[in-house]
Amino acid sequence: MRYFQSIILVLLALGSNAQNPLYVPPLLTGTNFNLNILDSTTQFWTGINTITYGINHNILAPTLQINKGDTVTMNVTNQLTGTGNSTTIHWHGLHVPPKDDGGPHQVINQGATWSPKFKVMNDAGTFWYHPHGDKKTDRHVSKGVAGFIIVKDAQEAALNLPRTYGVDDLPLVVQTKEFDVLNQIAIATFLDTLVLVNATVNPYANVPAQVVRLRLLNGASQRSFLFGFSNNMNFSLIGNDGGLLDAPQTMNRILVANGERVEILLDLTTHLNDTIFLKCFGSEMPKGIYGADSVGDAGINQITDYYNNYLNGIDYNLLQMRVVAQTATPVTSIPSTLVPLNPFTPDANTVYRKLVIDTIGDMGVTPNFASGPFAFNQTLFDMDSINEYVTLNRKEVWTIHNKTMIAHPFHIHDIQFYVLDINGMPPPAYEKGQKDVVLIMPNDSVRFITQFTDFVDDSIPYMYHCHILHHEDDGMMGSFLVQYPLGINDVKISNEFMVYPNPSQNYWKIKNKESNMIKSYEVLDITGRKIFSENINQNIVTISNSNLVVGSYILKLFTQKGIATIKVEKN
Repeated sequence: MRYFQSIILVLLALGSNAQNPLYVPPLLTGTNFNLNILDSTTQFWTGINTITYGINHNILAPTLQINKGDTVTMNVTNQLTGTGNSTTIHWHGLHVPPKDDGGPHQVINQGATWSPKFKVMNDAGTFWYHPHGDKKTDRHVSKGVAGFIIVKDAQEAALNLPRTYGVDDLPLVVQTKEFDVLNQIAIATFLDTLVLVNATVNPYANVPAQVVRLRLLNGASQRSFLFGFSNNMNFSLIGNDGGLLDAPQTMNRILVANGERVEILLDLTTHLNDTIFLKCFGSEMPKGIYGADSVGDAGINQITDYYNNYLNGIDYNLLQMRVVAQTATPVTSIPSTLVPLNPFTPDANTVYRKLVIDTIGDMGVTPNFASGPFAFNQTLFDMDSINEYVTLNRKEVWTIHNKTMIAHPFHIHDIQFYVLDINGMPPPAYEKGQKDVVLIMPNDSVRFITQFTDFVDDSIPYMYHCHILHHEDDGMMGSFLVQYPLGINDVKISNEFMVYPNPSQNYWKIKNKESNMIKSYEVLDITGRKIFSENINQNIVTISNSNLVVGSYILKLFTQKGIATIKVEKN
């Protein structure tokens, strides 16, 4: 029934109106922004009102243009009605303090205003902002709250690039939506058959016969897009999540997963009066990605209604581009070089972490490796728990291994990273820039390197999660704290624990004097570098030190009540 309903709605959307002019969100500039989250209605089909959310508008949000080095204030007011509509706003990709990050811990209650103030530290690039409430992200984003952030800097300004907003520099957020029997936006029905660009059904845009810059954002809740053009023309990739590349990459297809952004240049100088479609080439998408012809297997590992969704595995149009006359000052060539990249390299103090993506099955229920539920390291998200502790200015290599049958776009807050390898092989050239989202294919392992700089907080965490939004809402998310390096002189003996023998040649035994379960521990050297760790959930712990060299060490104990540190000696 829902399948036939979706067919009828799409036919209504395509209707007799043919193309609809592309909506381009208004551009706001400056350092002080007033952003009002409100509910309204939108007519995706003539005469049918659908409840939508937006910022300063009935759907989507204004584009914020900010400059690197400026200090900006975001006055975010929650004017949503109804019950249980507290929300948050996350500045996706921006390097900001955790209290200003807009994760699930920075709740904006209904009627309240949240006013984070922070310095813009990112390089020029395309970022975005969207809700990130605990178990509410999919609902609030799907209903329409999403907007671009364009960061400018001196290096980007020195390049001969298109930058007239809405003319030769177009922000394009591509989404699909699903609906219930009342024509209201639904969540995770897997019948996301209405395709929107900038919240516009079946859109067209007039673009000049010159070099045009498209800022492509995958703002969909679950679908990935393999972008290309109807005439198979080449384009030049000049930037991804964290900013510009060092040189353009010539391509005719690019896969963009949920939350990812790419900037491309399209040379239309010889295409006056042509009509060209931006398309999704779903028929070419690798299996296992939501949007390909198949995900899972022929058995129990399937997604409900996946094969009733006719968009999966087909090619379809996204935006009709009508090529018109040049502007007065056209850009007619593509630069051969862009900005230098400075990827991190591991050193002796680099910390290595591994997150495993797997299913979480209830007692007696067989896990579904295509539809989940999913978690990192078998642990569902808990607002009151911290999953990882990282050290300020320490470089880290993270390995993300996907043991499921569906691709997951992994996103981490606070930082940008560089992909080191995919299954031990170097990443393709288009993945070599700064990233904050990477798609992890089924059974793949991806390693990236990053560094956690500038911001420390002992209580407010950042997030990492899958950017398929209902996966995130269902618990596929973790949190991490960035802390100062722990020096040996900073450590005090915790009176809550008894450690013996200390000094020791072979092992330390830790006994808890109170009822405070030790969940895990880390052994650190005197610089604060982690030597090894273990998850335990015990009151009495024996830690072998026979392989350690003689010297002083720090035991860092993660308990139900908090963190305890103990200075120990190996002799």
